[in-house]
Amino acid sequence: MKDSNTKSNSVLIAGCGDLGIRTGTALAALGWQVHGVRRNCSLLPAQFTAHQADYTVPGALEFLPDLRPDLVLATFNPSARSVAGYRRGFTASAANLLAALGEHRPGRILFVSSTRVFAESSGGWVDEHSALSADDERALAIIEAERILLDSPHPVSVVRFGGIYGSPGGRLLSRIARGELCDPEPGRWSNRIHREDCAGFLAQLLRSASAGEDLEPVYIGVDDQPVLQYEVEVWLARELGVTAGGPVTAASAEAATGKRCGNRLLHASGYRLRFPDYRSGYREVIAGADAARVVKR
Repeated sequence: MKDSNTKSNSVLIAGCGDLGIRTGTALAALGWQVHGVRRNCSLLPAQFTAHQADYTVPGALEFLPDLRPDLVLATFNPSARSVAGYRRGFTASAANLLAALGEHRPGRILFVSSTRVFAESSGGWVDEHSALSADDERALAIIEAERILLDSPHPVSVVRFGGIYGSPGGRLLSRIARGELCDPEPGRWSNRIHREDCAGFLAQLLRSASAGEDLEPVYIGVDDQPVLQYEVEVWLARELGVTAGGPVTAASAEAATGKRCGNRLLHASGYRLRFPDYRSGYREVIAGADAARVVKR
């Protein structure tokens, strides 16, 4: 079925991993033509047009102008956990993407970034205009990728996601199931978003762009509840039937480090979170894990 609310319906997803696949699948269901670019195309859904390429390699995306995508979604990842891997996976890849597009001007480029880029570390609130890191070299690689794209002649929007979760086999749930919790002190604020909300928000922004609506240059993608990491882990332990941890004290919150991310522009875009807090999101994850175990039996 065609999406009658859009003027264009072609999107290229560069770095089409789990998040790109979820976003593209939602758009394909509306009749969009979805081009997926990744190194291993065998993992792409059948309804995607697959393009095998490594976006970190200069010249590897030279086929893009022939496709003339209406919109581009870049979901890059570091090629390694080192600083060099971040520079290659983000900074160099952003430049590669722009070079490959050449004279073609998509309606908008949507770039997936991270809340890691913010400088705040003393527990304060941040929004899309808050100061960025000046000393985290991995964050600086992402920031430079943002700047390369935002300073280009293309219309660009950056979405800075908090901690993305949603896999029943994730490392956090596995650690909690073993009774291993983080230290309660010093407290640290955490920000997160369920992967289904990541994909839903990206799909909505792409639909809005295709309909000619104005988008903000930067969005923060998190749920409605920044929360102390220890509080999350104690709650998860109880949900999993694990005896571990104690109560969170007011002093823990008062002296907590990290940052609290606001999501006003996400709500202003019209998107409605499926999972507005960690409890609703992780209940869905745990239910999925339980269902998977039943199937395996």
